[in-house]
Amino acid sequence: MVALPDGSFAQLRESVLAGIWRVRIGSEPTYEYVEVGAIPQIVQRAATELTSADFLIGAAPDGAMNVLAVLAEIRERARVWRSGMRAHVINLTLLPMSAVDMAFLQQSLGNGPVQLIFRGYGTCRVQATEVRNVWSVQYFNSLDDVILDTVEVGGVPIVALAADEDFEDSAGRLQEIMEAYLT
Repeated sequence: MVALPDGSFAQLRESVLAGIWRVRIGSEPTYEYVEVGAIPQIVQRAATELTSADFLIGAAPDGAMNVLAVLAEIRERARVWRSGMRAHVINLTLLPMSAVDMAFLQQSLGNGPVQLIFRGYGTCRVQATEVRNVWSVQYFNSLDDVILDTVEVGGVPIVALAADEDFEDSAGRLQEIMEAYLT
C-alpha cells in the first residue's frame, strides 16, 4: 500500500513472475497498470516526496534505556545517506531495547507513506517511516512472532526489490508462456 499526495492509495501486487507488478490507484474509478521493474516507481517517489528530510529527537520517557543513542545513529546516517550508498542496517533484535524504547522509537520515526508485505517462507513487512530514507523491516515466523526487527537507512530495502536473477527467470518463464499461447 502506498499513500499518494492527493490522499488516495495505490495497491501493489507482484505477479507470479518476479519484477512484474500490478499497480492499482484509487477505488472508484480505479486506474490500473502493469509495471516491470525491481519495485514500482511510485514506491520510491512516495518515500521521497512524502517524508521529511530530518526529525527532532525529543526527551526520552521514563524507563528508556538505549533509544536516544539509536535515534542519534539513525538521524546521523539519514542526514548523510545518498543514492548509490549501501544501506545502514540497525538490528534492533540484538540490542537491549525495552518496550519503552521501542514505543518511543516508533513514535519518533512515525509511519510513512509506504507499507509492503511479502509472503514466502515467512512474512516480511517493509514500512517507510516519516523520515526520508529510513525504513522499518520486520520478519515474522509462521506464528506471526517478530523474529528479526531492523531499521534500514537507505533506499527501498533490498528485500523488497526483485533481484536480477529473478528478472532473468521471469524473462524465461514469460517467453515459455508466450510460446505456449501465441504460437
